[in-house]
Amino acid sequence: MPVSPTLRDALGLDNRLPRLADATVVLIDFQNTYRTGVMALEGAEAALAAGARLLAAARRAGTPVVHVVNDGGPGSLYDIRADIGAISPQVAPVDGETVVVKRFPNAFHDTELDKVLRELGAGTDLVLAGFMTHMCITFTAQGAFNLGYRPTVVAEATATRNLPAPDGTPVPAATLHAAALTTIGDLFGTIAPTVEDLPA
Repeated sequence: MPVSPTLRDALGLDNRLPRLADATVVLIDFQNTYRTGVMALEGAEAALAAGARLLAAARRAGTPVVHVVNDGGPGSLYDIRADIGAISPQVAPVDGETVVVKRFPNAFHDTELDKVLRELGAGTDLVLAGFMTHMCITFTAQGAFNLGYRPTVVAEATATRNLPAPDGTPVPAATLHAAALTTIGDLFGTIAPTVEDLPA
């Protein structure tokens, strides 16, 4: 089946993956919300394990790390004051790592994220991982691109869930995951299949 060139290729954008040591890692919504109950994601545990490997590699490299959490308010599935909305312990922040609270899929919208990145002296390269591929990862990548950053998404460190198509037929999580990564890779950023694909 013939395929079109990506918009990135057509526009001559840089498709090289960033060196982890030269980037800033942004971990998005690695919350317990997505590990159990109605919002449980297919492949959440594997993605979380990959996120933990990414975080460990970033810390070893001295790479700045920013954690982003979605706050849906008290009693919600995204209540950051309760265990359900807490950051999963495998990727919990340590002293010196900033946590940014958001309420929209784009982690830059109505948050301090851009300001935090600038105060950290972050360059243009951002490495994104977290939940969900088709939602907050996609729209944060777009938001980063719109602000002049060069985002890279670590594919194995993201996950999503089965959803109904407009006609009601089920769309498997794997299909939605691939479509979201394809959307990002068409224009907004580059895709690293695994943590180990990022140059040291």
